[in-house]
Amino acid sequence: MDRLRLVIVGHVDHGKSTLIGRLLLDTGSLLEGKYEELQAVAERRGVPLELANLTDALQAERDQNVTIDTTQVWFRTPRREYVLIDAPGHRQFVSNMVTGAAAADAALIVIDASEGIQEQSRRHGHLLRLLGIEQVSVVVNKLDRVEYSGARFQEVAAGYLDFLARLGIAAKAAVPVSALHGDNVAARSRNTDWYEGPTVVDVLEAFEMPRSQAAGPLRFPIQDVYRFDERRVLVGRIESGSVAAGDRLLFLPSGSQGTVKTVERPQADGDQSVAGDCIGVTLIEPLFLSRGEVASRLDDAPIHTQQFTARVFWLGRRPLMIGRKYRFKLVTQECEGEIVRLTGVVDVSTLQPVAAGDAMTADCVGDVTISTRQVMVLDLFERVHALGRFVIVDDLEVSGGGIVLSAAADTAIAEPASTNIARTVGQVSRDERHARHGHRGAVVWFTGLSGAGKTTLAYALERGLFNLGWRPFVLDGDNLRFGLTADLGFSAIDRRENIRRVAEVARLFAHAGLVVITAFISPSHADRERARRIVEQDGAGTPFLEVFVSTPLEVCEARDPKHLYAKARAGEIKEFTGISAPFEIPQHPDVAIDTSVISRERAIMILLDYLVPRARYRHEEE
Repeated sequence: MDRLRLVIVGHVDHGKSTLIGRLLLDTGSLLEGKYEELQAVAERRGVPLELANLTDALQAERDQNVTIDTTQVWFRTPRREYVLIDAPGHRQFVSNMVTGAAAADAALIVIDASEGIQEQSRRHGHLLRLLGIEQVSVVVNKLDRVEYSGARFQEVAAGYLDFLARLGIAAKAAVPVSALHGDNVAARSRNTDWYEGPTVVDVLEAFEMPRSQAAGPLRFPIQDVYRFDERRVLVGRIESGSVAAGDRLLFLPSGSQGTVKTVERPQADGDQSVAGDCIGVTLIEPLFLSRGEVASRLDDAPIHTQQFTARVFWLGRRPLMIGRKYRFKLVTQECEGEIVRLTGVVDVSTLQPVAAGDAMTADCVGDVTISTRQVMVLDLFERVHALGRFVIVDDLEVSGGGIVLSAAADTAIAEPASTNIARTVGQVSRDERHARHGHRGAVVWFTGLSGAGKTTLAYALERGLFNLGWRPFVLDGDNLRFGLTADLGFSAIDRRENIRRVAEVARLFAHAGLVVITAFISPSHADRERARRIVEQDGAGTPFLEVFVSTPLEVCEARDPKHLYAKARAGEIKEFTGISAPFEIPQHPDVAIDTSVISRERAIMILLDYLVPRARYRHEEE
């Protein structure tokens, strides 16, 4: 049976929860004995029976008669099933309302006939528009408080329908209701003989089921990675498309590729999982993946970028400011960024333009350009809703939400956030530096497991080059974490940023004519390739040598110079490369050295024989 997800929103105390309670009661959808149980509880507490308590699950809600979290209940008619989402109406709980509405296919907006349209009513209309919910109807509730006045209903309904129309929302209907007494909820009321339109149930039945997301491009955000012995299970919810065993997947932003070995889910029927299914996936390849990756087909990938434009609805206590740091959350991704441009600001209440400047106050909508510190994986909202909407966190509070309007793919190299800068050229040319040093700038990138011998070889190569009269310098991973990358942890996202920063520094040093030697585990093939592209981006022909220190795991673990393997085996270090996290072996390294069978002296001779001819300066080459 089809299932439609419906969110019910409105200002606090306008009767959302009561409306749901009445729907459940009048259609016989309550569990047997539930109504009698609530009657008994109300009698014991000495209070009138509240239909809202059928959905208000938290004690704090019952004590305060206000919904503070989204509550979901299931409801069935002869035509189909519904998931009714009761979203909070109080302004302090708007972030919870966004959470509930984000998953909805249609919406009912409840307005108290006696109080009329409130600021929160307008906010909710804007939020529904931003979330892309196009099927909307209005319920004018508490008609009993205005003596079932048709004139008052027309006044409230016409005013709000006009407001929605100016937002671009064509409401399906407006229904006069008294949820408390059941008027026009499941059956037509004699109290509104002036009304000839549908009941609330009729409105629900008229909503169309959303088009299937299964036919869309595959979007599978990774929520977590579970480890069972040697198995690594990638778990999450398919937001669009479908996946099956044997599918070849691309994971962004890492750029890793893998083949699906198994698809695991609670429901065992069928060979394919589709949009809406919560699943676990195992891969044939032992990839280093974590929360925040998004799986797609190789030929239909989402955008991955560090800058995009969006339409944002701001609710924060502080104004939205250009240049201030915020956290952006999109599906399972979360990263820091800032607003670099702000235009087209409109006041929610009046729908009138507001001068933007460098800030936007609460209850305004504006178009912004966002620059993030790490690459974000997203889609235009019009293409894939789930990857085209996000929330903004300011000082640990959800303070705004938005939809992606446009973005340019940024596959490897970050673009500057500011447009008020330009590259400058010094007075000392690259040719002069090379002639002075007697060699070209170059980057030697050591990669391999902890304990493989990367750092030992790096410093030995530095000494060897220095003895030749060259100008080498080692960038060691541990040393940089005391300064340049001290703010980064060891999550997959932070490790990618760590490698990016190192590559940028290595490029600058190489530009100055130095031979830069790096020693990093750098387990991801995509990260190593990104480092190569960063170094080679200016087209100067700077040599980039990938050196794979291929010492076997058992040898590295036996050495264990920092006692890290022992801690990883004891569970004290999570996601440790080689033990609980994979290392993607370089497929075509420039040089491979196994320090368990090759001496340090021999290894340095191999490296010098490979590097020196490629980096030696010859004037005629310039």
